[in-house]
Amino acid sequence: MKNKILFVACLLTGLMFINSGLNKFFNYIPMPEDLPEEVMTMFEAMMTITWLMPLIAIFEIIGGVLLIIPKWRALGILILVPLMVGILAHHITLGDYNPVPFVMAAILIWAGFENKERYLPIIKS
Repeated sequence: MKNKILFVACLLTGLMFINSGLNKFFNYIPMPEDLPEEVMTMFEAMMTITWLMPLIAIFEIIGGVLLIIPKWRALGILILVPLMVGILAHHITLGDYNPVPFVMAAILIWAGFENKERYLPIIKS
C-alpha cells in the first residue's frame, strides 16, 4: 500500500515539474497581474540570462519524468532536489507560503528516504 501511495505522490509531483518545465518553453500559463515589484524585478533579471530558463526547464522535465519511473526515481530526485531548494528559497524569501512547494519538497524527501540504499554507493566512495 505504501508503494502505491508513494507512486501516486511521485507521479503527481513529477507531472507538476514536467508542466512547469513545458510552461517555460511554451508559456501557456499566464503570469498573474498582481505580482509584487520584487518578484517582477527578479524575473526580469533572470530573463536577461537567456540560457538559464531553458536549462531549468530541461532539468525539470527530465527530473519529472525520472521521478515517475520507479527504476530511475533516485536519479530524478538527485536532479530535482537542487531545483526544489531554489523554489523553496524563492517562496520563503518573498514571504509566499503557498503550501504546494512545501508538499512537493516533502514528497521528494520521502521518496529519497525510500531510495536511500541507492545513494549509499555515492556516499561510501
